[in-house]
Amino acid sequence: MSTSNESPILVTGAAGDIGAIGRNVVAMLIAKGHKVRALVRREDERAEALRQLGAEVVVGDLTDLQSVHRAVEGCKRIYFGMSISAAYLEATANVAAVARHYGVEVIVNMSQMTVSQMGINDTTDSPQHKLHWLAEQVLAWSGLPVVNVRPTVFLEGFFLRLGAMGVRDNDELALPLGDAKTSPIAAYDVARVVATILDNPAPHIGQIYNLTGPESVDVERHARAFSEALGRTIRYRDVPVEPWSEKLKEFGVPQHLLNHLAVMARLHTQGRYDRITDDVFKLTGQEPMGTAEFVKRHVAAFTPG
Repeated sequence: MSTSNESPILVTGAAGDIGAIGRNVVAMLIAKGHKVRALVRREDERAEALRQLGAEVVVGDLTDLQSVHRAVEGCKRIYFGMSISAAYLEATANVAAVARHYGVEVIVNMSQMTVSQMGINDTTDSPQHKLHWLAEQVLAWSGLPVVNVRPTVFLEGFFLRLGAMGVRDNDELALPLGDAKTSPIAAYDVARVVATILDNPAPHIGQIYNLTGPESVDVERHARAFSEALGRTIRYRDVPVEPWSEKLKEFGVPQHLLNHLAVMARLHTQGRYDRITDDVFKLTGQEPMGTAEFVKRHVAAFTPG
């Protein structure tokens, strides 16, 4: 595979906010000397920041076939990632169909580790989990060269977006995660894996990589890592899922995302995220960051004022 330095690598979801996998993948690939085409949903300051990095920016929607044609044409390697959405399967099918049309040499598909515990008779109560499982089936049926990347829960999700306010205002990590162990991973480390695969995809075609953080521990232990990083005592408070979900609804969280988060929380309490692998290290030669390092990188989000 020698085409990538001549053809741009397509990165979808390049302006994404939560996790920012796509944006990090763009920067990492450019640093490796690749041309990158970044697909974004709207023209804004994030799109301009991608141009400043050196990316070609295409504005479009993955549920619109013409947008997907504009994004894929001329690209041989694709990173496919998309925010949690009820249209996820439609977007996957669009990308697969257009990728087949242009004969791409690899698609790196961002999935979820929960899919490894699912099958034709066993999904979860989360519509998004089912969509991820079906998306992997569609890509398999397409006959395209695919690499599936399945991270566990993101540190940016529960601990930053959903936990920061409680840490900042009340010195507590208030989440409905029970006392089970969990191994969250930073989106930055997932991006390192994706960029490594896209840089030289041939050895990875057909593989599935399950990505976790460096350790699987209970949330009390994660709270102690917060305390270590912030220099003040942070306590974990387990909260019931239902009132927590209602509060998110008051904040305007869409119902599809709300359903997904509530199911993830329940799966956490059942120990379904108590998983540990060394795939990040095997692929990149570097260990993923732990919770304390992650908190230090985002210290402003957890600091009052």
